[in-house]
Amino acid sequence: MIDVGLNPRDRFDPARARGRGTVDLLRSFRTAASLGWKMEANWTDPVLFFIYSVAKPVASALILVFMLQVIAGPAGIALRPFVIVGSALWSFVVSGVAGLAWAVLDDRERYRMLKYIYVSPSSFLTVLLGRGLARLAVGAMGAGITLAVGVIVLGVPFNVLAVDWPLLVIVLVLGVITICSLAVVMAAVCLQTRQESWDYPEVVVGALFLVVGAVFPLSVLPLPLQVFGLISPLSWWIAGVRQALFPGGPSSIGGPGSLWQQLSGQLNPNPVQIVLVLLVTGAIVTLGSAMLFRAGEARAKDRGLIDRTTGS
Repeated sequence: MIDVGLNPRDRFDPARARGRGTVDLLRSFRTAASLGWKMEANWTDPVLFFIYSVAKPVASALILVFMLQVIAGPAGIALRPFVIVGSALWSFVVSGVAGLAWAVLDDRERYRMLKYIYVSPSSFLTVLLGRGLARLAVGAMGAGITLAVGVIVLGVPFNVLAVDWPLLVIVLVLGVITICSLAVVMAAVCLQTRQESWDYPEVVVGALFLVVGAVFPLSVLPLPLQVFGLISPLSWWIAGVRQALFPGGPSSIGGPGSLWQQLSGQLNPNPVQIVLVLLVTGAIVTLGSAMLFRAGEARAKDRGLIDRTTGS
């Protein structure tokens, strides 16, 4: 064989196509997160982007608070922490669950880049989670501002020393993992859909809003919907954050006449029960989302849906 005298550095390195394991995964995730943030901000002025990002969740919370004030009168003041926390957390859920699905639709329908991402050495799921991180950051920012407005402007009583910090940290971590898992499922669904796919994430999130105790307790729902609420990890996440920030406040899980009271004999779940149920339900959702995403991805590849554009 004739040695053509190529410099070893000029020869093809198969590892460039296979990837280099964890190092490449972290690089892909970091790059996707940076790109996602720039796309979310639309390359605009940071102050303008900040105002735009927090205006919607704050306005939604204020609308609910004033509706509660009109309906319940003076008694509604005691329920302000309940509504403010639920509204703030729900903006985080919307950003997380719908964000990954919209990332898929953006790349497939608007930028026509989804097929190129798939043939790159980077893992598509890693890129997708990186893109979703930016939307989660926007949702977290809006949630924080909503809570601050509730305390400073609406006079929600808040004592930093009374916060159950261990419970808060645990439920926040478990909740973020669960939200990402639900977002992965929505992304897998949007890989299969055609026209009007942009509305599907908000429809799903809107349906969940009804049954997870975001702005009213589960006890006001019919028993079948209470069952769904009790097996949803989002219900326990929201209840855990409420319990951590405002110990002793109203619970969205229990209460007089609730299904929880009938099943457990307790009026409200305690912090240990909240963490355990959130851990179990979150683990089931996470494992299920991984399997559903792989199945959806395989179906999309088999039917040629990756490079399809629907004009939606």
